[in-house]
Amino acid sequence: MSINSICLFCGSNPGRDAVYAEATRALVKVIAAQGIKIVYGGGKVGLMGVIAETAIVSGAHVIGVTPRHLLEKEVVHEGLTELHVVDSMHERKTMMADLSDAFISLPGGMGTLDETFEMLTLTQLGVHRKACGLLNVAGFYDHLMGFLGHAVDERFIRAQHRDMIVVDDDSPRLLQRLQAWTLPEISKWMDRKPG
Repeated sequence: MSINSICLFCGSNPGRDAVYAEATRALVKVIAAQGIKIVYGGGKVGLMGVIAETAIVSGAHVIGVTPRHLLEKEVVHEGLTELHVVDSMHERKTMMADLSDAFISLPGGMGTLDETFEMLTLTQLGVHRKACGLLNVAGFYDHLMGFLGHAVDERFIRAQHRDMIVVDDDSPRLLQRLQAWTLPEISKWMDRKPG
């Protein structure tokens, strides 16, 4: 899979432990070293701010996408390569998806989960064919993957859909796995009942 741009979803908070910011810096440096553009939510606070600052220092092309109300609250980073201002959170997700070849979710809250699952759902439905990864910093996503396993056991999610998610705790390896990612034929899934 050729990845020229990658979208990073993450928290607008830094989290309780410094390990989250450290892992974010490490991931951004790995992406920047490969000349891959970074797309993210445009913020200057929390892990979003860490993405922006690290990308700028690393010489990466970094693209922010923010809804207008956040720009007006002055929580948007002003030193980005590109900044796109949209009218709603929905438009933000649409533009981020359009600008990106793949997605990685760092630790974050409800917004991060919303963005992650929308991209996964679009892949599941065949709207796009883009890899989705979780950087599992300090086991942050262990419980989520456990829940998805439970949903598979209860037959609300198909195992192959759960397995679309690339999970790793190592930034270089996660990026390498996303670049090697291939999606099985959607038509085989769409012939079956939804689930």
